[in-house]
Amino acid sequence: MSSVAPLHPAALPDAVVLLSAATTEDAGEHRGLIITLFAVFVAATLGITIWAARQTKDATDFYAGGRSFSGFQNGLAISGDYMSAASFLGIAGAIALFGYDGFLYSIGFLVAWLVALLLVAEPLRNSGRFTMADVLAFRMRQRPVRTAAGTSTIIVSIFYLLAQMVGAGTLVALLLGVEGEGAQRLVVVLVGALMVLYVAVGGMKGTTWVQIVKAVLLIAGTLLITILVLNRFGWNISRLLSEAADASGHGAAFLEPGLRYGATATTQLDFLSLGIALVLGTAGLPHILVRFYTVPTARAARTSVLWAIGIIGAFYLMTIALGFGAAALVGPETITESNAAGNTAAPLLAQEVGGGVGSTGGAVLLAVISAVAFATILAVVAGLTLASSASFAHDLWANVIRRGKAGEREEVLAAKLAAVAIGAVAIVLSIFAGRLNAAALVALAFAVAASANLPTLLYSLFWKRFNTRGAVFSIYGGLASSVLLVVFSPVVSGKETALIPGMDFAWFPLENPGIVSIPLGFLLGLVGTLLGRDDEAEAKYSEMEVRSLTGAGAH
Repeated sequence: MSSVAPLHPAALPDAVVLLSAATTEDAGEHRGLIITLFAVFVAATLGITIWAARQTKDATDFYAGGRSFSGFQNGLAISGDYMSAASFLGIAGAIALFGYDGFLYSIGFLVAWLVALLLVAEPLRNSGRFTMADVLAFRMRQRPVRTAAGTSTIIVSIFYLLAQMVGAGTLVALLLGVEGEGAQRLVVVLVGALMVLYVAVGGMKGTTWVQIVKAVLLIAGTLLITILVLNRFGWNISRLLSEAADASGHGAAFLEPGLRYGATATTQLDFLSLGIALVLGTAGLPHILVRFYTVPTARAARTSVLWAIGIIGAFYLMTIALGFGAAALVGPETITESNAAGNTAAPLLAQEVGGGVGSTGGAVLLAVISAVAFATILAVVAGLTLASSASFAHDLWANVIRRGKAGEREEVLAAKLAAVAIGAVAIVLSIFAGRLNAAALVALAFAVAASANLPTLLYSLFWKRFNTRGAVFSIYGGLASSVLLVVFSPVVSGKETALIPGMDFAWFPLENPGIVSIPLGFLLGLVGTLLGRDDEAEAKYSEMEVRSLTGAGAH
């Protein structure tokens, strides 16, 4: 899978390859426009953050935005959390190079939300307060499950953060004409500082409104390019697909399954593994799960997921026009010359439909896309930082280290300090992560979420016998198996695009471990539970079941 956006485009370094040589030159000629758009967005979001800080008075405000967001508002925020600029860039590039097989990414992302809607949204909103660990700790021993869940949350979030931060630094450095390794590192530090500021000052309210603004910008930018592409083909989708197939060099095979994933049994199995991880991992992602606590009722939680499905579905449908439009108007050769993974397909297409290289229209569209990509990075990293810092403060500090004796003010202070510390770790690691392979980060984040978080959530909500030992086995077992399989996969060694290209210790043939680690996570949860009984956990199951279904006694 080295020739497409690696694994999950939503976690790619969001715009590492946004600019080809042509777009870099164009950016240089219109640097003022780009800087102005960046400045406007940063000023607007900082204004939102300062306003939100004045509205944040207690832990509920900081962690859950006071549970004051409507279903529609939270649906937009969820969409902002989920749709990254790399979805915009990576999926468009995958479609432009591999046609039908590239669009399979979009299908996996959208189907994943049905799992979140049907299994997680309502019972999670009713059963917890601020974090995933609240659900587990309701009927199990606090310290072991909160420690395990907090560890898993922080690890998933940091791997996502690394990918986003690397992309943020590169994007801003290229657009602003920053040269030299030292200057680019300074850009990473400044972007990271802005990210920490959003979380530490604005909390969940500030972060949510930034995500809402970002979602609107991304949908608007995608819609604009989609309209321009369809207009070029007389609003005839058949003509668009036909010309894309002709330009691809693959003919009718471009519009049929198998161009990318049908070559060998290994690639087919790898795609199956990826699909499983995407569909199941989404419902276990920490920064997605915490969004269900920001609404006042379980009904609003369901409504927010329905809105998210509609918004995300519309976005991914528009990527069809972007991907096939890039194939038809730009051409695969030009795209791969710019970037072998195809991640520059969307900006090259925007430049083309805007008037071409050197034109004012092309420069404007490039600047708009760049600003949207930057907005996306800030929104995503803010959400991830908030989820991990909340888990540290609420789960590890307040309930494990302080054993429930920490007051709200102390807990919020711990969360703010944790946001600074986690942001600092992400900044430092990002500075030295120039050769970091996004596929490794993606595989780990989704595999851990699907292998460790989701099994424990589902078992806890729907299995009376499930106990503390089962939860600990599932979380740590899913975490360990995911990490080990990725370490010994082609993502880390054994090929030119690997994290360590000069070595080969890849005995696991798949790039995504989901097909092994996810069943293992469920199995370990089962085995751990059967190895011991927990009468207290079983006794409290009925109470939890009533709460998860009705909301009685929640919050």
